[in-house]
Amino acid sequence: QICLSLVKLLFYLAHSPLGSIVLLDFQPRQFVMVDGNLKVTDMDDASTEELSCKEDNDCTLDFPTKSFPLKCSAVGKCEGINEKKNLFNAYRYFFTYLLPHSAPPALQPFLSDILNATGDLRYGINETLKAFEKVLHLYKSGLYLQKRPLLLKDYISLKGFRMVEREDYKCWPSYSHLGCLLSVHSAEEAAAICNSQSQCQSFIITQQRTWTGRSLASFQSSPTDLIPDANAAVYIKRSASSEERL
Repeated sequence: QICLSLVKLLFYLAHSPLGSIVLLDFQPRQFVMVDGNLKVTDMDDASTEELSCKEDNDCTLDFPTKSFPLKCSAVGKCEGINEKKNLFNAYRYFFTYLLPHSAPPALQPFLSDILNATGDLRYGINETLKAFEKVLHLYKSGLYLQKRPLLLKDYISLKGFRMVEREDYKCWPSYSHLGCLLSVHSAEEAAAICNSQSQCQSFIITQQRTWTGRSLASFQSSPTDLIPDANAAVYIKRSASSEERL
């Protein structure tokens, strides 16, 4: 969410009515989340000036660990230097820390492609935004789940019940520090996640939703302490021990 919002902001800055705007003091502390959108807190160090040049050799974009050769345009300006500077700063201050583990395994290769392409400045802001929106579409629609074995049949569904919230085993990246709370597209995906965790014996799809509209599922090591809830259902592994408890 943070990276996508940042890319949308940089897309606006690259195509603003004033021209391409560069943030000269590009640091995480310069941004704040407001209602799910990233905002710049200080525009004092923003500039529409693009580096003047006479030849391509005048247009090297330098960073502490990398340098990028750019073209000198016919009007004597380094082409796209403001956009590229913003984008590489987004890569080194945000993407490298937030993207590698922020998606289901099936979508991580797409984020790795974005990471590599922006890190080498092979993508401009237009291509980067398009790539992010593709990943978001796959994530929200559940299309990345196609051609997977059906695992929900291995679970007993107890409708009209939910589990009492309690501290349980931890997982990453959990929405709760008390246990394992993850976003899922469906109960089928939750079953696949539960199967992949040795501690998991049951799960419940909660009424909570993430910013993408996906449900949050709570995974538990045992289905104890069930209480009535007309809007809920508990899914328990069909193991001998589970059937004995039922």
